[in-house]
Amino acid sequence: MTRKEAVRGLKDLSEPTLARIELGELNFRRNIGNLRTLLKRYGVTDDELIKQLIELNREAPNEEWLTQYRSFLPTGMPHYVGLEAEAVAIAAYHPTVVHGLLQTEAYAKAVYETDRPVEDTTAEFIKRHVELRMERKRRVLTREGPVRLRFILGEAAVRIPIGGDEVMREQYEEIIRLAHEDHVSIQILPFRRGYRAINDFAILDLGELPTRVQVDNAWGAVSTSDKPREVNRFTRRFNAMVGVALGVEETIDFLTELTRR
Repeated sequence: MTRKEAVRGLKDLSEPTLARIELGELNFRRNIGNLRTLLKRYGVTDDELIKQLIELNREAPNEEWLTQYRSFLPTGMPHYVGLEAEAVAIAAYHPTVVHGLLQTEAYAKAVYETDRPVEDTTAEFIKRHVELRMERKRRVLTREGPVRLRFILGEAAVRIPIGGDEVMREQYEEIIRLAHEDHVSIQILPFRRGYRAINDFAILDLGELPTRVQVDNAWGAVSTSDKPREVNRFTRRFNAMVGVALGVEETIDFLTELTRR
């Protein structure tokens, strides 16, 4: 059976995509039905084996490319990055630092350099983390069928100087550029009265799978939960800040003004 024959009539599954799945670069995370259909076409009839393959696909996001970075990552981070790349939509908030998916390479490096004396990290550690951050950004923002992204940044995130004037100006321009993308929405939460969450978090819409919320703890570990109560709580927090934050066009104007200073 050729790949063309295998994918005939299957929604959102092309020959190139199937080739990448066969090479272990992708999985069926967004359409388990395609996996079931292919198994049937391939003559797999053992119900227990089919069940195991489906569960394996659900539990193992595409993390192969992360292998080279695992030794540098905090607890829970590899799994989160795998989920991030598979998400249909992400809503994220950060009060004091530009979110990682919006960062330029120079800004990301400056953030880690600022932390270096306190965290006692090495130049190699910084290099690898910056590489990972840029790869995460590339995978989420430029993939086929890009993730729908909504970001809220606290005003402090764009006011606190990281790496000098040129680094910040480049970062402002990058946020403005991304804000013009159809699938990206960015809002600044200004210094004024109104609800604001204290800690950063992200809400990941995983399509057929339960939505998950991600938070970091003080030790740097990453935790995720798909408990409806937690997902709903953080969704309410995000929606409350949407109403207080500057609109998308106001945010672009705000950042444009900062680039001129």
